[in-house]
Parts: sequence; C-alpha cells; structure tokens
Amino acid sequence: MAPGPRTEPRAAEQKQKIEDHLAFIVTVFTTLIIFGIISVLVYIESLLRRWLRFFAGLTWLCFLSLGCVLIFDSGKNGNICVWEQVPFFLFLIFTVYTMLPLGMKDAIIVGTVSAISHLLVFVIRLWGTGFWSQLIANAIIFLCGNVVGAFHKHQMQDASRHLYQHTLKFIQIRRKLKIEKRQQENLLLSVLPAHISMGMKLAIIERLKENNDTRHAPDNNFHSLYVKRHQNVSILYADIVGFTRLASDCSPKELVVMLNELFGKFDQIAKENECMRIKILGDCYYCVSGLPVSLPTHARNCVKMGLDMCEAIKQVKEATGVDISMRVGIHSGNVLCGVIGLRKWQYDVWSHDVSLANRMESAGVPGRVHITEATLSHLDKEYEVEEGNGQLRDAYLKEMNIQTYLVIDPRQRRQPLPTHPQQLPKPRVNDALKMRASVRMTRYLESWGAARPFAHLNHRESLSSEFSVPGGKRTNAIPLRALGRRRAADRDGAPGDRAEDNSYDEEMMSTIEGLSSAKPCCRKSGDFCAVGMFFVEKGLEREYRFMPVTEVRNYFACAGFIFLCLLFIQLLVMPKNAELGTSFGIVAVLLLLVLGVCFSERCLRFCPQWSFLRRLGALSKKVEGMPVVRLVLEVLTIGSLLVIAIFNLPPQPNGNLTSQCTASENVFYPTPQPVGNLMSPCPARENVFYPYYTYSCILGLIACSVFLRMSLELKVSLLTVAVVAYLALFNTHLPEEACGACWFSPSQTNASSANDTSGYPLFVNDLRIMINLYLVLFYVTLLLLSRQIDYYSRLDYLWKNKFKKEHEEFETMENVNRLLLENVLPAHVAAHFIGDKLNEDWYHQSYDCVCVMFASVPDFKVFYTECDVNKEGLECLRLLNEIIADFDELLLKPKFSGVEKIKTIGSTYMAAGGLSVTPGHENNQDQERQHAHIGIMVDYSIALMNKLDGINRHSFNSFRLRVGINHGPVIAGVIGARKPQYDIWGNTVNVASRMESTGELGKIQVTEETSGILQGLGYSCACRGLINVKGKGELRTYFVCTDTAKSQGGGGLN
Repeated sequence: MAPGPRTEPRAAEQKQKIEDHLAFIVTVFTTLIIFGIISVLVYIESLLRRWLRFFAGLTWLCFLSLGCVLIFDSGKNGNICVWEQVPFFLFLIFTVYTMLPLGMKDAIIVGTVSAISHLLVFVIRLWGTGFWSQLIANAIIFLCGNVVGAFHKHQMQDASRHLYQHTLKFIQIRRKLKIEKRQQENLLLSVLPAHISMGMKLAIIERLKENNDTRHAPDNNFHSLYVKRHQNVSILYADIVGFTRLASDCSPKELVVMLNELFGKFDQIAKENECMRIKILGDCYYCVSGLPVSLPTHARNCVKMGLDMCEAIKQVKEATGVDISMRVGIHSGNVLCGVIGLRKWQYDVWSHDVSLANRMESAGVPGRVHITEATLSHLDKEYEVEEGNGQLRDAYLKEMNIQTYLVIDPRQRRQPLPTHPQQLPKPRVNDALKMRASVRMTRYLESWGAARPFAHLNHRESLSSEFSVPGGKRTNAIPLRALGRRRAADRDGAPGDRAEDNSYDEEMMSTIEGLSSAKPCCRKSGDFCAVGMFFVEKGLEREYRFMPVTEVRNYFACAGFIFLCLLFIQLLVMPKNAELGTSFGIVAVLLLLVLGVCFSERCLRFCPQWSFLRRLGALSKKVEGMPVVRLVLEVLTIGSLLVIAIFNLPPQPNGNLTSQCTASENVFYPTPQPVGNLMSPCPARENVFYPYYTYSCILGLIACSVFLRMSLELKVSLLTVAVVAYLALFNTHLPEEACGACWFSPSQTNASSANDTSGYPLFVNDLRIMINLYLVLFYVTLLLLSRQIDYYSRLDYLWKNKFKKEHEEFETMENVNRLLLENVLPAHVAAHFIGDKLNEDWYHQSYDCVCVMFASVPDFKVFYTECDVNKEGLECLRLLNEIIADFDELLLKPKFSGVEKIKTIGSTYMAAGGLSVTPGHENNQDQERQHAHIGIMVDYSIALMNKLDGINRHSFNSFRLRVGINHGPVIAGVIGARKPQYDIWGNTVNVASRMESTGELGKIQVTEETSGILQGLGYSCACRGLINVKGKGELRTYFVCTDTAKSQGGGGLN
C-alpha cells in the first residue's frame, strides 16, 4: 500500500528535525560512548592511576562540548536567552571540584574556563542588547559555584590528608606494636621461661592499668606468687674450681668476657642436653632437666651435661695451662620453681632436693660428676659409676645417710693411653705462658664465640625505634642495641623478618590503594553496618556524633558567601520591592549573629578589650563542642537560605503575564532591539524570574553540602523537603505561556511554527521540564556527594579511634618493656642497651667503693617443710615471697633510691649501694658524701629488720634477719646470652657474704674498715673480735648498734 498524503510530510518533518539538531545528537552519542569507555577503564587500577588526569580532563571536555552545543543549538532560530544552560554549566563547575579527581590548581583553572566559556558566548552574541544585569547575575552564579566548589575541595583534601595520615600511622604503629610485643616476649623469655612469663606479663599490664585508675582498690593484701611444683626432675650444680684465684687477677673486661664465654658455652651444652639454666651465682652454674615439660631422660640429660662441662673445662686447662677444673653435683627429685619478689626477677628453684644437689656439688671431686643414688636409679645403667664417698666430705650427707657415686666418663675409656713420647700431648701455651693466666683464658675463650648479652634481641625489628606520633614528637621505644648492627642485620636478617617486612609493605600498599580506590563507598567493611553507614562497635556511633567540629565556623562563613550571592542575583534580576528587602534583611541579621558567635574567639585576638567578645567566645566553643547547639544553628542557616531562595517567587498570575510588568521593571529590562537577523532575547522579559529563582534554589541546595560534618540523615531530610517544596511551587506557579515547546512569547512561537520547522527546539528548552530536571539532577548529585562525605568522615574518625587505641596499647607495651628491662638490669645499665648510641657490646665497670649487703633469714630453712598441709612447701614459699616483696617495696622510698637489688639466693637477699655513681667521680666528693651510701645501706638493713618484725606479727613467726656488710672495690657486668644477668664480683662481695654467714641473728656484722667509715658517719659499732673466715683467715669484725643507728639514721623509715 502506498503511503498516505499525511505520512510523507510527517517523515520529512522528522528528518528536518534530525538535520537541524544533528550536532547535538552526534555530541550526545559521542559523549555517551566516551563515558562508557572511561567507566570500564576506571576499574583497571593501574591504568586509572597512570591516566587519572587525562580521564578527568576528557570528561570535562565532553561536558563542556555538550553545553556549548546546547547553547548554539537553542539559538539556531535566531532567538537566544541569557539564562540558557546556566544550570548545566553550574553543574559542570560544581562537579569539577567535587567529583573529578583534579588537584586544586587544575580544578580552579577548569572551573574558571567553564564559566568564561559560557559568559563569552553570550557577550559576543548579545553585544549591545542591554542585558548586562543578567550576564552579571550569571557571572555571580558561576563565581559562587567556583568558590563553594573550591571550599568543598579544600575541606575534602584536608580530610583526605588526615585520613591518609591516621591510616598510615595506624599501620605503622600496629607494626611497631607487633615488634614491641615480640621484643617484650623475647626480653621476658630471656629472663623467665615461657610457662611462667606470660602470667607475669599480664600481671604487669594489669598493674599499670590499676596505677592509671585511681579508683581501683586492692582486693587482697598478698602479693602474687608465680611458683609451680614439678616432679621427677634432675638438678645440676656446677662450680669452677680455681676460678676465684684466677678472677682476682682479671681486669673488668677480662672477667666479664671470661664469664660470658664460659657460661655461654654451658648454655649451649644445656640446650643440647635439654636442660634449663636456672641461675648463675658467681662462678657457680646450676640448671634443671625436666622443666617445664617432664622428661623421662632428665637424669641422663644432666649427667651428659655434667660430663660435657667437665670436658669443656678440661680443654680450657689443656689449651691455656690455667689450673682450673669443674666440680659437678647432681640429684633427682621434686622442685618448686618460679619467681618471688617484685624487682630483679630471676627464675629459681626451691626444695630439699635442690639443697641436696647443692651439697652434692660442694662435696664433689674436681673434674668429676657426683650423683646421688636417686639419680643413679634413673640412669638405667647407661653410665658406669664408682663409689663417691660424699658423706666423708660433707656432714649433711652423712647425717642424711646419702649414698653418692662418681660417674665414669665413657670418653676416657675410648681414648688409648699414650705409649710413645711423640704421642704425649704437647703444650699449646709455650710462649703464651709468659702472659697472665687471665689474658690466656680470655683469648682462648673468645674463640668459642658465645653470643653477647641481649644479642638475640638485636635484629631488624628494633630498627624502627623512632616513630612519629601526633604532635610531632618522636618516641624511642627501647630499641635494644639495634643500630649498632644495622648493616649486619640488614644482610643477615632472618627469613621471618624479611617476610614480616614484605607483609608490612603489602598491607601498606593495599590500604593506600583501598583509600585511593575508584569505588571506595562500595567496599565492604566489618566496621560498618550492612544497612546504612553506622558503626558496628557499640558506643562508637554516639562518640562520632558527639565529637567536636572545630572547622564549623568555616561552614557558616561559606554559607554566608552563598547568601551574598543570592542577594546580588535577586537584586540584579528580580524586581526590587519591600518584600525583597525585608526578607533578605531578616536573614542577613540572623547570619551576622551566627557568624559573630562563630568568629568571636578570633575577633577577641584583635580586640581583647571588648568584654562581650569573651562571652561570645565561650558560646563559640559550645557551637563547636555541643552537637545540639551546632545542629540548631546549621538547620537555621540552611533553612534560611533554602527559604530566601524562593521566598519572593511571584504568585500564579490570573491574566496576561505581560500586563503585570510595572514601569519600574523597564529600567532593568529595556525594550528589545533587533541585532542583525537576531531577535532580542526573551520578549516576555518577566519570564526570566523563574529560571533565576530556579538557580537561586539550586544554590540553596548547594549550601547544604558545605556543612560537611552534618549528619547524613539530617542533610538528606533537608534536601528532600526542599526539593519537594521547590518542585511543588514551580509546577503550580509556572504560567502556561512559559511552558510548552519553546519558552518565547506566544505570538513569536505561533508565527515561526506556521512555515519554519527549524524553530522547533529540543525538549531541553522546555521551562517546566528543565526546572524539574535540574532540581532533581542537583538533588541526586548532592545526595551522592553527602554519602561520600559521610563515608570519608566516618572512615577518618574510625582510623583516629583505632590509632588512639593502638597508641595507648603501644605505650602500655613500651612501659612494660621498660619495667621488664629495669627488672633485669639497673636503670643506668639498661641505658647501655637502649637507644641509638653506639656502645661497646660488653657491659663491664669497675668501682672503687661499693657497699655490698647480704641479708638472710636462716630460720626459714627450719620453717620450710614439704608436706600435704603446706602443699609440699608452696605455702612456705608464699611467706618467703611476702618477705622478699616487702623488702623490694622499701627500694621505692626516695631515701633508698641508690640501693640496687642484685639477686636473691634462697632466703638470702643481696643488695649493693654506690653502683649508680659514675666511676672515677667518687674521689671528687668530700669524705662524708663519698661514703654516704654505706650509711644508707645500714639504714636499709635496719629497715629490712623492721619489715621482718612486722611480718612476724602478722604471721605469728619469729624470724630474725642476719646481715653482713662490706665495702670496697667491685667489678660489675652483664653476662649470659639467653638469660642476661647483672652481677658484681670481687673480694668485697665474697667478704660481705662471709660477714652474713658468720654473723648472728638480729645483728649487722661489718668488717673493721667498714666499721671505721660508719663511726665517722655517726654510727656506733661494737667490736666482736677475731673470727675465722673461710678463705680469709681471721678477721676482726664489728656489730652495728642498731638502736643508735635508728635514732641517727631514722631506720630507713623516712
């Protein structure tokens, strides 16, 4: 069937429409294709990061091209209006700042170019028409868009920068926390076994928290006891015979190196034989096999270790020619093991079996392993033995009728006896014999290469010792001698360290990429609820909503700028009448009051004499810190801008709109004049009210976005109510002649439609459609933007909160580390192993005048029993723990701050004074100050006696203290690789120990030299006379008169 007569004209008409708007159609389709390609490419993160600016610039060019095409397409019929595509270009300018990933400088350039492009087109096309007021109004709209966009971008950049900083700081401090935890564990394990150290670590943390909580009250009067009972273990005691004589000729470094190398070798042998070193007492070494896990081979392990120790010392003797040997005693039984006291923790064991093992060592034979029958029963005839006859050398063994044996080393049976002179061992020391024995020993032992104290802590994890924290401070975290071996650690770092570094780098990069992701709001997070942007953690949501907003004054200032823009736009375009002036005047007063409150604190800096500013300044802080006050002012400000934008909208007209124009309006809208073939813009000049009211409404909606920290729900509610009201008002008040196919005068539209089909513009020029479209477009854009802002604000707060918690935990761990290290070493010695200073690896120091005290409770040995009633001795140790802990607490008194606890040996307490004095400076002080620490040590001894008397009253016991004090030169140092231990050596220490062991209960025995010093300090001493001291012969000793000392020294109670 042939087409009808009406079909052909209609087809020709449609074809003509397409040809007329071909540029617009091509631009739209091209833009959609480019957007589609960009939308796909942005999901390729590596490509996005490389071409980010290019994609942003391309997006802007597409929008700009589309806007220009719309302008020119609308003016093809010779009619063009100044308000054409103003909202489109405003949208382009606003999204350049808020949506496109451009820097501030690039965004300002692009936003300015966009505004100038629109203005330039109309200046050129409408030159001489007299519509400058509308052009200026357009310029103000674009200026407002640029300024508000730049403000928004600046605020978001600051927020993003803070987000990155807190995120990276959180990752760094979390890694630091892991390092601190591992370092803490290593440090604790270097002093205590793992099975007891964790409980003590938790106790330290709890104690730190209690100290921070002043409301906490102790729930009991007893100190914690970390002691456990273990059965079926073997205890080994070993003593180096002849070492005391050798040590007397050693320099401080030689002594420390010698002891560290010897005991480092013994530690290595202990590890090979599944033994745990307990403690080092001078040149005595004792260990246990069967701790913490019971071992059926515990006796064989100890015997094998004892034989290996004897062999090691034998090799030293052969190599150096120094007359030393090893005496080893072993017994098998049960022990109580753990830690007692509050300071200078040292893992120890207690029981009758431990005392017996000690007796076995002292009654042993040099170079042999001396065992009891109990140990022999566990050997399963693996070793041959011979009679030990220990009861002949020790009265206790004879009293207890202990049968002892000497183990025969299987290696001696395998070695053939030399028969030829050439087979005899040649001395290796020939020329070296000319050296001192200590030098020969030190040189030989250094070849063993034992690990240095705390060497296992000096690896790469300590390198991050400095870490920036809020406020710009740098905190040193206890980096245990890291920098001294930085290069070596970097070369020889363990695979675990490298793996941790790699995981840290991966975590850092993944977090940065996550924050930079093209779809951050789509990423799932366990910190937020699945529905809505609310925090999962209880209480965090309330904290977030009630947190202060310090930048709120900037939000109100930007809102004030938007108000000024609205005022100038409506003054330029709208009719000036009383309603306009009144409404804007009321809002202006309101905004001035709000701004005055917000900026009063800053104004006070320039005008401090104005007292009312101080009151306003206090109110300003409330606006920042009180959410209710802040929200009321924000809602009032935004509501005022939203209302004033449309408040003066004229009511719906009853007749011809043109007749309602007043004569005064002609001043602003002059009579149109022909310009070439162009008609003057918009003959119905009063119709320009509606698009500019629309633009004012859009600026009012944008005002909501400047309050970045307003809650998302409130912001969405305000935007929704405003848009619904705007749409209702415009759709009910818009005159019919201003709607339809074209927004021109009816006569012009009818005339052009009769003969010229090119006068049919696209739908984008329909006023009602355009108002609805742009209001909805900005509404949706602002909703998405508000959600993004809320997401990043919450994320920033979340990272701040996490960082705060991690930092608090980090500080706790740092304090725990400090306490642990100071519990191992004196503070001045710990400084040697802390920090960035490059010190010698060995710590050794000689002192000319140190006062050494031994204080024991001899009656405790009688008190200690092992039966079911006291849990096999555990309750007895609980009382000893109370005694030692009370002694430790006295060290917290300022008077005794110079007293350093060295160790406890059973029920004996060892301390020293004068170790904190810088060596060499003693002689620079006057006589009284030089020996003041000796008097303080006497006062401390008296304070210990008073403490013990108090414990006796509460426990119904009659313990008495026996104290021995001596002063003189000592050598101090740190020895031991796996369990570093601070100790002092020298004749002064030995004599002080003898003063205690030969003393009397309730008295302080001192040497004649120490007595002379004390009498010079005002103390009274009574001569005891000559007594026989083991290894020293007869010495004249004195007892300190404690009653006189109490009256003069205060008894240590001050």
